[in-house]
Amino acid sequence: MGKTNNTTLIVLAFFSIYVIWGSTYLLNKIAVSELPPFMLASIRFVVAGLLIILLCKFLRIPVIISPRQLKNTVIAGFLFLTFGNGVVVWALKYVDSGFAALEISAQPLLVLILMRVLQGKKIQPMSIVGVILGIIGIYLLVSQKEVLGRENSVIGMVMIFVCMVSWGYGSLFVGKADLPKNYFVNTGYQMLSGGTMLALASVLFGEKWIAPMQWSGSVQLTMVLLIVFGSIVAFTSFNYLLKVVSPEKVATSTYVNPIIALILGWYFLDERITVQSMVAAAILLTGVYFINTRKKLAIFSRFSGKTIPKSKAP
Repeated sequence: MGKTNNTTLIVLAFFSIYVIWGSTYLLNKIAVSELPPFMLASIRFVVAGLLIILLCKFLRIPVIISPRQLKNTVIAGFLFLTFGNGVVVWALKYVDSGFAALEISAQPLLVLILMRVLQGKKIQPMSIVGVILGIIGIYLLVSQKEVLGRENSVIGMVMIFVCMVSWGYGSLFVGKADLPKNYFVNTGYQMLSGGTMLALASVLFGEKWIAPMQWSGSVQLTMVLLIVFGSIVAFTSFNYLLKVVSPEKVATSTYVNPIIALILGWYFLDERITVQSMVAAAILLTGVYFINTRKKLAIFSRFSGKTIPKSKAP
């Protein structure tokens, strides 16, 4: 029964990071058209963090953590939320939501490279194929005239890439760091710390804060959805998965996220989907599949003259 319950939780958690996070690109794009990006992200995460801590109090879940755990949650909050998410929201002012999701779909490639550089983990042959396809897909995506011709689009693309590195390193960090064992407590502290740092960034960059009563109805609804589903539900699921499955498997959310983001951006925001973008998406997602597949290429065993056993990827 315990194993069945764990399997159900894992499936639901993957659904959250696959589908819900795929929709946050659209929600952030709508909100950032009216609100300053760091203010937007700060309010989202601080409110979500406070709600999670209050929920823990209601459920009588202990929220006291050790100084070491507090330090690690602050680091994780910065890597995932302050930089990894806040700067992406800023970049959405200059790039389409679907494009941003497609670029971020290359994150498993970066996670793989970081695991090789920082942990010395060997890259399997199938993963090498995935890396090559990922590089080709990224090139096709960012080299489009429709993208390069937009004002500040290159800056937006570069900053999204840097955010991917921050998020990838954060995935490896929390997989080994001493963090609160309860996933709600862990998420709550990360939200509060990340949101607080985003508020400081907002002040430092001179953003003008706008009272919620002055927001349009669509932005108010968007913020509620971002807080409840995009932050509390999806991010708690993300932290849970990082503890029960490998980081590269968690990164497979990029299979579905860009597809959801592209469809929603096209339907609600009239974002254009070019043929080159579709080709880039197909190549990128194929590369992600190769990075995460358990099988090996038969061609390698053919040249080596022996059968290569199956092993975990990458």
